[in-house]
Amino acid sequence: MPRKAAKRPQPPKLPKGEAEQVRIRREVGHDFALKQDAFGRQRLTTGTAEARRVYEVSNGGYTSTGGIVRLRNVDPLTGITSLSRQQREAGGRFRDDFERSQREGLQPQSWSERVDSGRVGGGVPDRVLSAGRAHAHAVAALAHWEVAEMVRKICLEGQSVKAVAERSGEGRDVVVKLLKVGLDLLAVHYGMMGRRTG
Repeated sequence: MPRKAAKRPQPPKLPKGEAEQVRIRREVGHDFALKQDAFGRQRLTTGTAEARRVYEVSNGGYTSTGGIVRLRNVDPLTGITSLSRQQREAGGRFRDDFERSQREGLQPQSWSERVDSGRVGGGVPDRVLSAGRAHAHAVAALAHWEVAEMVRKICLEGQSVKAVAERSGEGRDVVVKLLKVGLDLLAVHYGMMGRRTG
């Protein structure tokens, strides 16, 4: 009697929804949170904040047919998938400048400073002045108030494009275009435009 070929061990089933989350991330290019398992399948990297995020796609769940990807509870700069890496970097640097200028401004003053403005070993520390100047110059680079407003609401306040569009009465595409113009202006201001950022 001929022997049956031994069956290969079958990989365990993926948890419900994980295959779809992997597929969506690959479609939009957010594959930085994926890794291969022992069976060669792409999986979410467990235990990471990125793996906990939920990507939702309208239009039947496929971006190739015009579906819009939405991320829940995520930094707007990461959630807007049409932004370039350079635009994200510029927005992140603008946020860092703002946070540094705010944080540095809240530092307690040295006991050696006199109230009558006489200087004993300093005055306002240089790092406070330069953080404030860096942020002010970046804001000035945004030029137009509508562009500056969109960048402020999305980069600094963390509002979503949907929320900004609803409050302003503008379409989402207008909000995203104004944001992109602002991020491009910031990229020029920070000297990122000539650099290649893959």
